[in-house]
Amino acid sequence: MKHIPSQTLTMNPAPEANFTGQVWMERQAVGVLRVTFTPGARTAWHTHPQGQTLIVLSGVGRVQKRGEAALTMTAGDVVQIDAGEEHWHGAAPDSLMQHLAINAGETVWLAKVTDGDYGV
Repeated sequence: MKHIPSQTLTMNPAPEANFTGQVWMERQAVGVLRVTFTPGARTAWHTHPQGQTLIVLSGVGRVQKRGEAALTMTAGDVVQIDAGEEHWHGAAPDSLMQHLAINAGETVWLAKVTDGDYGV
């Protein structure tokens, strides 16, 4: 067993190349990140060869699979993303959003999400 006190965890800015807006990431464990998005902030389009699960901790967010309409996510929601599914996720325009991202493998980053894709 390993206990990691919360005060030892560090929030770091997410890389601008893969995110739009202000986003902070905190590694919780292997393959688990707590990610905080400011209003309107979002990931770029990306895939996960082994899939991804998002658990919304607080706020209101959006998630979209390529070719489908964006969906609203709220605290307590769980989103399961299939292996290889092209998608993005982030905060709603008027709300912070924080989620746990559980990834079994690497992330394959693609183009940034346009304002049109995001819906503004």
